[in-house]
Amino acid sequence: MDIKQERSSKTYFDGQWHDGNVKIAGPGTHAMWMASVVFDGARCMEGGAPDLDRHCARVVKSAELIGLAPKLSGPEIHALALEGIGLFPAESELYIKPIYYAEEGFLVADPESTCFTMVITETPLPEPTGFSACRSSFRRPAMDMAITEAKASSLYPNVGRMLREANEKGFDTAVVLDPNSNVAEFAAANLFMVKDGSVHTPVPNGTFLNGLTRQRVISLLGDDGTEVVERTMSFAELSDADELFSSANASKVMPCIRLEDRDLQPGPVFRRARELYIEFARASKI
Repeated sequence: MDIKQERSSKTYFDGQWHDGNVKIAGPGTHAMWMASVVFDGARCMEGGAPDLDRHCARVVKSAELIGLAPKLSGPEIHALALEGIGLFPAESELYIKPIYYAEEGFLVADPESTCFTMVITETPLPEPTGFSACRSSFRRPAMDMAITEAKASSLYPNVGRMLREANEKGFDTAVVLDPNSNVAEFAAANLFMVKDGSVHTPVPNGTFLNGLTRQRVISLLGDDGTEVVERTMSFAELSDADELFSSANASKVMPCIRLEDRDLQPGPVFRRARELYIEFARASKI
């Protein structure tokens, strides 16, 4: 699940679109040294932009959660995203990243200094060849430990060390537990387990982001007649799973093909979940 930013990109900043990675912050920018940054990630794929409006609305909510004062609404960001998508060739596979951050402040960000930017990058959707995972020794924080309800950049150094640890052990990613030792998610993606034809996924408890792709997969599978159970799950249960797969904005629906020392195969429920999501994306015409 190696997502690399490739080929061309466009950046919206200060009222206009620019080519490439625009330099917009300095060492005195509050976001640089106090991490007052939130973002979201959406996809343009298969000629559609699935749930783009919801991603744009969420970045506004994330900004409010960390004390910023967003000046653009979700619908306004959505309109800008569609404008930016139109700058690329038709059928481009894009990653769309709206960002809010603070320019001024000391320990507390000055909400009046809130800035907005958006980066759209040509990023091919990875092939669903599968990934390996091990158990992480690090955990997701509880709601009283971090701003877990926001898609905040400050949460991602913890994700980074989970991935470094997994990579050093020879795995692609990690299964992460919550403060109560229950399964939370994969390091950077939501987690689904299949057992006896039913799909099980950790119930949102404030320690991990209830992903928009996760919500969509649950809805699509349910409408298709597959039972999806949101519940508390232990790591030991995963070792006995028939299938494991993930959902995430960048990679969408991907199979887990190895957990610790156990090999798995992409199964029929994973394949159906991915098929349903691709169909949904195609129907989400721009």
